[in-house]
Amino acid sequence: MLNRVAAGFLALAILSGAACTGPAFAQDSIKTHALTLGDKPKYGADFKHLDYVNPDAPKGGTVRYAGLGSFDSFNPFIVNGDPAGLTGLYETLTTQVDDDTMGEYGLIAESMEVAKDNSWIIFNLRKEARWHDGQPITADDVVFSFNTLKEKGAPFYRFYYGNVTKVEALEPLRVKFTFASANNRELPVIMGQLPVLPKHFWEGRKFDEPSLDVPLGSGPYKLKSFEAGRSVTMERVPDYWGKDLPVNIGTDNYETVRTDYYRDPTVVLEAFKAGSFDLRVENSAKQWATAYDSPALRDGRMKKELIADDNPHGMQGFGMNLRRPQLQDPLVRQALTLAFDFEWANKTLFFGQYTRTRSFFQNSPMEAKGLPSPEELKILERFRGKIPDEVFTTEYNPPVSDSSGSNAENLAKAAVLLDQAGWKLENGKRLKDGKALELEFLLQAGDSFERIVQPYAKSLERLGIKLNLRAVDSAQYQKRREDFDFDMVSSLFPQSLSPGNEQRDFWGSAAADLPGSRNELGIKDPVIDQLVEELIAAPSRDELILHCRALDRILQWRHYVVPNWHLAAVRIAYWDKFGRPAKLPEPTYGIGLAAWWIDPAKEKAIAEKTAQAPAPAAANAVPTEPAAVEDHSAHQAGGDGRGSSPLTYVFYIGGAIVLLLIIVAVARRKKAK
Repeated sequence: MLNRVAAGFLALAILSGAACTGPAFAQDSIKTHALTLGDKPKYGADFKHLDYVNPDAPKGGTVRYAGLGSFDSFNPFIVNGDPAGLTGLYETLTTQVDDDTMGEYGLIAESMEVAKDNSWIIFNLRKEARWHDGQPITADDVVFSFNTLKEKGAPFYRFYYGNVTKVEALEPLRVKFTFASANNRELPVIMGQLPVLPKHFWEGRKFDEPSLDVPLGSGPYKLKSFEAGRSVTMERVPDYWGKDLPVNIGTDNYETVRTDYYRDPTVVLEAFKAGSFDLRVENSAKQWATAYDSPALRDGRMKKELIADDNPHGMQGFGMNLRRPQLQDPLVRQALTLAFDFEWANKTLFFGQYTRTRSFFQNSPMEAKGLPSPEELKILERFRGKIPDEVFTTEYNPPVSDSSGSNAENLAKAAVLLDQAGWKLENGKRLKDGKALELEFLLQAGDSFERIVQPYAKSLERLGIKLNLRAVDSAQYQKRREDFDFDMVSSLFPQSLSPGNEQRDFWGSAAADLPGSRNELGIKDPVIDQLVEELIAAPSRDELILHCRALDRILQWRHYVVPNWHLAAVRIAYWDKFGRPAKLPEPTYGIGLAAWWIDPAKEKAIAEKTAQAPAPAAANAVPTEPAAVEDHSAHQAGGDGRGSSPLTYVFYIGGAIVLLLIIVAVARRKKAK
């Protein structure tokens, strides 16, 4: 589910407590208002509204966000272009909520019928569901959406929907997906996350090319106006067809949502402090600690909050491209990991705010800890001799330094590994067969990672390795990542509580040769391929967890990345103009921002205080090349939920990162994957 791509063990909440009746497939299926990969959905068929919303929240007012960089397209479903964040434009068949990350509740679909053997699913569409031009949403739209995304969308969709053998419109409001196998238990949930596109709008248009044509959607907001590359304004649809659905009550409370795009991160921060926009998620530990002190913060007009969350964090790290000959030796990759001094960086650069990441399934039950259990060994023993011996004998943990900055002990170990790999130190350089060990780290111009990678480069220099930092503009950066034209790059592999099909795109051999895939590391390992397929077909949640832990151990000991860090919280700063529900989602998989509203009294109080103590001049909204952020983990649930593809966040990380929309749309994205 992108950043929560569902997988695993499917359970169903049964409507009326019985199998379906009516159409031809009824006796073989179960009818449900919600799908879940846990034991049962949190909310039953008769729920009135979500627990963390105010059902009487007032509507109205304007919320202003900031985007970093620019945009040249309104199509988030393709590789080409930098898409704008269009919050609340598109919708999916089912929707997720902030306190049930494993559940999917009917949105465009009123109900679902799932085959008892899990070989197909039927979605019954709501008769009231409408596009913004008044035309009904039909099964033909769903069929068109599936085929178009798979054929012309980003490569991710081909892997994501690869096990669907047929999609057919059974009736005008009834669509069926048939699966290649009954073993892939996540597929019913995946199909619920399908973004539904208007067939009558897209016919005659080029779907696979960036476009600024005003798009047609079905969600609670539509595009009101825009200035290319500079700003986007969305307005609430007053007669939105789904406004009274229990899953939507108390949300979508702003009358207008405006996003302005700014020059660079420094300009964005100063614009926020000047009151030019309303809410900001901070991704820099340094800025969180030092940059917000201002009269507005001191007198209470501006607020800062650190909100703990319960999300899995996956892996963020310095990714190494195995397509490069010098990085194919695991001894070299391990040496590169030893050279990174996280303890010094955390103390010196991050103000002690981060925790080192050690697992590709960090902060989840799938994280491999200790030695393999007997159940894990049954999975792993088949591959003994084909995987690192340490998988069986040693718990993986990243190297630790004394934080002094010398990192001498780890560098000494790295030097030994490089010698063993045949890279000998001669006149200060590591040489093998007459060639020097020289690498390039690809960065985006203005990337805050540069201040982190520079000390890392100096550390590698002590080993005789030359690491060149190559900063390019956003277009080159995206193109080079899509083409795997780099040695090292900052990589992110977000995970959900139920990993599944997306693992093919992360680690699968087939994805390694497909430009634009998420296997940017270039992994081609038959053992990993087999484990991924077994993980996807796991017959129970226990088996899913065991296979994830087995996969985690192999990924850890292959040293594919230099593990970075994570923060199990959201840093959020905002002007105190908002009303908020009395409670956060529990568990806190999202912070419920879709349920906030504008409080007119608070807004007036801010205006009065600001008139007495004028804020500094606001920065101009000028588009420029976008920059990456220090903590990518904050974006795991990012993207425009109703309008984004499941991989939009991948491009936002390295492309036009909509800093505010990313976290505000956590709730919207979870509502409509």
